[in-house]
Amino acid sequence: MRDSVAAALADLRAALAAEGPLDVPRRRELLGELAAGLLQAKDAAVRAADADFGGRAPEETLFGEVLGAVSALRHARRHLAGWARPRRVPVGLPFWPARAWLVPQPLGVVGIMSPWNYPLLLALRPLAGALAAGNRAMVKPSEHAPRTAELIARLLEQRLGPTVARTVLGGPDVARSFAAQRFDHLLFTGSTARGREVALAAAANLVPVTLELGGKCPAVILPDADLEAAASAIVTGKGLNAGQTCIAPDHVLLAGIAANDFLPVLQAAVRHHFPSGLPTRVIPHGRPRFELLRQDGVVLDLVVDPPEDSPLVRDEVFGPILPIHQLDGLDAAIRRLRGQDAPLAVYLFGRDRQAERRLLAEVPAGALVVGGTVLQAAIDALPFGGIGASGMGRHGGRAGFDAMSNLKAHVRAGRFSLFRLGQPPYGEGTRRLLARLLPDQPSGGRA
Repeated sequence: MRDSVAAALADLRAALAAEGPLDVPRRRELLGELAAGLLQAKDAAVRAADADFGGRAPEETLFGEVLGAVSALRHARRHLAGWARPRRVPVGLPFWPARAWLVPQPLGVVGIMSPWNYPLLLALRPLAGALAAGNRAMVKPSEHAPRTAELIARLLEQRLGPTVARTVLGGPDVARSFAAQRFDHLLFTGSTARGREVALAAAANLVPVTLELGGKCPAVILPDADLEAAASAIVTGKGLNAGQTCIAPDHVLLAGIAANDFLPVLQAAVRHHFPSGLPTRVIPHGRPRFELLRQDGVVLDLVVDPPEDSPLVRDEVFGPILPIHQLDGLDAAIRRLRGQDAPLAVYLFGRDRQAERRLLAEVPAGALVVGGTVLQAAIDALPFGGIGASGMGRHGGRAGFDAMSNLKAHVRAGRFSLFRLGQPPYGEGTRRLLARLLPDQPSGGRA
């Protein structure tokens, strides 16, 4: 529905007050309805994306968006009953025989701001978590994918109904208004710069946020790597959606390998996977960024050792250009990565388990993937998200359900417990209890 932002939120608040939160059977029904509706609309989704991008491979829309969203909706529906069940937690000896639980409850109305690069997937995957948790939702799709935004609006109106979900369409003014609303949770996917603006707007209303942002995801190549397998994974991950993927390999770090040894293998992988060029174009509003590098979305440029002050080094590329850096070894790669903002993912190619353990422990990132690229986002049971400049919070699977739930503490106190011995009036018994609980020398050795 094409509502004003404030009116749409008011309507959903009114529906919540009149009907109450969505119960588990209703949530399952809605998730199934949305998945079925998306499957019926898959051909329309292909046409909309093709028009929005000015040329997009049907396979990339069907694999990367429709299948991913349907899978997320079905995963949430399948596991919903278990996720929503109260979770027993231990209370500890001082409170025994008390009992305690965490009870997931709906937050209320969740706002979702989705981007243009995967406009369908990144609207509906978070929506799966919001619905599974029993919330109503408002969605603001990107104005840079207008035909897909219209499709989302129709889909939500027909399959969920106006008392469950609303879509608001528009440009930057609508987005600013959306971010400033008093949602019960706000999820934003987009650039780091826009994420800061959204977080500031939400903070004014103390609205909790999940931010899924960008970053320069590195592919680290060790000397013992299978270079052909590494090149294949990097090229397919980078070429997907013409590089317009937040978890695409943004740059390659050759940790003890000469570019002359890897570049021919990488070029061969480009020719093998994309013999006619990339099947998806850079979206029209993004093309000016690549004009000076003759990018029109049909080739993949490989740039060896660009200057450190180059935008290819400073900024997220988010397009079909792959910078390649030659470094002395793993130590140099780790130093470089620790000196940059944390990315959404690090991709490692090599057989050295010690190197894998070091990258896992020493380099902040949303994910570490060994021997592949981008596949982590397609695993429904894994939470998706970043750290620092690449985001905060997680969505997807149970993590998304929990993020959009109030995990309410529920305690039944025991009639008698050691805890009650600490109640006033304080006396010698209280002092003896404290001496037992807080000994000068902790048991088990020195502090």
